Amino acid sequence: MKKVAFYTLGCKLNYSETSSISRMFEDKGYVKVDFTDKPDVFIINTCSVTENADKKCKKIVKEAKKISPGSFVTIIGCYAQLKPKEISEIPGVDAVLGAAEKFRLFDYLDDFTKGGVYASEIKEAKAYNASYSIADRTRTFLKVQDGCNYGCAFCTIPLARGKSRSDTIENIVAQAEEIAHTDVKEVVLTGVNIGDFGIQDGRRKEKFIDLIKALDQIEGIDRFRISSIEPNLLSNEVIEFVAQSERFVPHFHIPLQSGSDAILKKMNRRYLSDLYQSRVEKIKSLMPDCCIGVDVIVGFPGENEEEFLTTYNFLNELDISYLHVFTYSERPNTKAVEMDGVVGQGERNRRSKMLRGLSEKKRRYFYEQQLGKTSEVLFEEDIQDGLMHGFTENYVRVAAKYDPVLINEVKQVTLKSINADGHVEVVEPEEMLVH
Repeated sequence: MKKVAFYTLGCKLNYSETSSISRMFEDKGYVKVDFTDKPDVFIINTCSVTENADKKCKKIVKEAKKISPGSFVTIIGCYAQLKPKEISEIPGVDAVLGAAEKFRLFDYLDDFTKGGVYASEIKEAKAYNASYSIADRTRTFLKVQDGCNYGCAFCTIPLARGKSRSDTIENIVAQAEEIAHTDVKEVVLTGVNIGDFGIQDGRRKEKFIDLIKALDQIEGIDRFRISSIEPNLLSNEVIEFVAQSERFVPHFHIPLQSGSDAILKKMNRRYLSDLYQSRVEKIKSLMPDCCIGVDVIVGFPGENEEEFLTTYNFLNELDISYLHVFTYSERPNTKAVEMDGVVGQGERNRRSKMLRGLSEKKRRYFYEQQLGKTSEVLFEEDIQDGLMHGFTENYVRVAAKYDPVLINEVKQVTLKSINADGHVEVVEPEEMLVH
């Protein structure tokens, strides 16, 4: 039997799709192996959010050929859709498949002996392909939506994944029920713009609130977690539902990108800072211990020092828990690359460092507010220096002395302490500590 290995770059959505494609290979009789186990076929699922992700793809191909010189290397994912010809010229690449082709790779490549470039224009990516990951038995990424109809000035995702589209609630519930029959305890809902759920054939037929209400009824899954959701799509109805749900956990990740209204308008975002602030206040009024994560971009064209400090101060005053900080990078075929006011790379890095420091301060403060409280932790097979780790409902990372019995178990614990560096401080072996 032929062996196949997978490597995934980028977001949770990519991981869910890689997992589903891997099951297609297993159905064809392939054996899924580790990257280093001299596979006959490599499938590399790429991201193109940053320039660094493009460079990683080239490095992975080089490593694949070093491990298994006679292997067949196929590239799929966002980078493959955006730059198929460029990728096909990377030494060692045998085939490139775009967004409309990646779920039909056996139709194009058959027995993986003859390669080629198969990447239609993005307007051909109309089909919705259901996906969920099962690699990590404690947590699954369940795809509920794909593509995006927004035109943010910095973003290539609509060019790489096409227009917004979704499966039906009925089909997604059926997938979740399949997952419920496995050992998985937590399901993370993922997509490009999940709040835009419900669009089929260009028409809105269902709503995100209807989806989460249906999933909340499924027995056998302890937790549902909502991944990144746009602030203008995070309705009060959704917040109020999560607040009273026993399965949907108190954790939101809400992209901000900038705290400056002037920059938000240049970015072509669909909200201003006052709406974002109102969403955070609504969440905290109903769920005081809710974890709120934020995406923010530094160094966008036109972001002078005053605009940056507006963002910094806005975030500093918000009751949020952590930041994901992205340093702006120019992407071809986006509106931002044509804008004036380019920020130097050194200044971008300085601003990024400042916000990462703010993120650490926010995370530590959030953790401190949880000390002495009782939470339920889902322990994972994440073991370092004799300690195992897991997450509470509200996304506090917790550590305990390694015990194999605890893996994939939900355990009620009291959060005890954090040391001066924000690392685990073990007092008693049986006590669970904030990490």
